[in-house]
Amino acid sequence: MIRINLLPFREVRKKENIRRQLSIFLLSVVLLICAMIYFYIMLNNKVEALEAQREGIKKELAKYRDTTKKLKEIKKKINEMRTKLEVIRTLERNKQGPVRLLDEIAMAVPKDKLWLNSLKETKGILVLEGTAMDNETVAFFMTALERQPHIKSVDLKMAKLRRLKKYKLDLTDFKLECKTYLYKEKKPKKAKGKGKKRRRR
Repeated sequence: MIRINLLPFREVRKKENIRRQLSIFLLSVVLLICAMIYFYIMLNNKVEALEAQREGIKKELAKYRDTTKKLKEIKKKINEMRTKLEVIRTLERNKQGPVRLLDEIAMAVPKDKLWLNSLKETKGILVLEGTAMDNETVAFFMTALERQPHIKSVDLKMAKLRRLKKYKLDLTDFKLECKTYLYKEKKPKKAKGKGKKRRRR
């Protein structure tokens, strides 16, 4: 009977398995390192692109900030010019207003039917006193005044019949109060705090 010694064959096979496992392990490590390098390069490129994009956005924002500052300065100058123009217009109105107001009153007076005895103006309140042929003439005069652009409202404060015995003539003395373009409504005062708190007993 022939005997075969298999021990050397087994050792060779075991060595080959170990070599194969080492080769697979080394290949896996190499592949892992290559993958890590690839992802690192890719992420690094993305980071660089984002940094460049951020720098570009910063430059654009700086431009917009300069533009915004210029716009604010322009708006400020426009507002200043508007304020100055409004002041000039107000001064012109205040200068020309009284002349126009007197002209409007003169135009509203019915000829040969109504005579003004006095005219007073204080803080936009114009008080007219005069004499008319009758009450209808006073009413007509009030309506004519209300139509004038420089007069806001007209109120009848007094109308009194007066008889001229010498001429056998009845006349009407009147007093009107008008609010002109200069009149400004008084702002209502702010209500103070509610009543005092009750003291505790």
